[in-house]
Amino acid sequence: MKKNLITILLAAIVLSSCGNYNKLLKSTDYEYKYEAAKNYFAKGKYNKAATLLNELITILKGTDKAEESLYMLGMCYFNQKDYTTASQSFMTYYNTYPRGTYTELARFHSGKALFLDTPEARLDQSGTYLAIQELQMFMEYFPASSKKLEAQDMIFELQDKLVLKDYLAAKLYYNLGTYLGNNYLSCVITAQNALKDYPYTKMREDLSILVLRAKYEMAVNSVEEKRDERYRETIDEYYAFTNEFPESKYLKDANRIFKASSQSIDGTETEE
Repeated sequence: MKKNLITILLAAIVLSSCGNYNKLLKSTDYEYKYEAAKNYFAKGKYNKAATLLNELITILKGTDKAEESLYMLGMCYFNQKDYTTASQSFMTYYNTYPRGTYTELARFHSGKALFLDTPEARLDQSGTYLAIQELQMFMEYFPASSKKLEAQDMIFELQDKLVLKDYLAAKLYYNLGTYLGNNYLSCVITAQNALKDYPYTKMREDLSILVLRAKYEMAVNSVEEKRDERYRETIDEYYAFTNEFPESKYLKDANRIFKASSQSIDGTETEE
């Protein structure tokens, strides 16, 4: 016990000198290095702590100190906002120690690191799907975790990002109109798929009005033999929209589309 206390005190002294740190790097006293790494970590000097921990993980393999070192290494990267490397370190931890002391936290922080590293909605969302998968696995393994609600909130936020990407794509198709093809149909398909995949999204109203608008434009631009049928589809979409969103911010536009569609066919829908 006395020897351990002396080692901890010596490790703490190392923090006060850059020269001592350089000597520490060359030291073969791994207990000393381990305590120094913990001290660096506690003081927020994550770069220095990570340098020592990377060596100790291999040297101390098979001991509880190696396990703690690997988890601390992941947290060093996490706190330095190197989220990709942090997640990789946490994955290594929970694969190496599936029932380890820090397995729950490692799985959680792996998912959170990926969450924090996801790109904006306009960019490729491969990382977003990976973050959702990692957070879902965390909740599957630890359904009673105190961090479950935080993980759920992150998943919902990531799903919102995926919906936003679909919305932006659908809106782009709508704006392209008939340029080089029927982009209105692509708008409808993209928006409807998003509504199917994420039925409780907060963007449901925005996606639904895009479907209505695009169906109307498809009718306007249709060949004559298909025009009445597509106006009727637009009117059906209008009723679905107003039933779900009776006080929609888009109601004025929806009513305009309904009126124009009704006037363009033989009066059956107008009488309704």
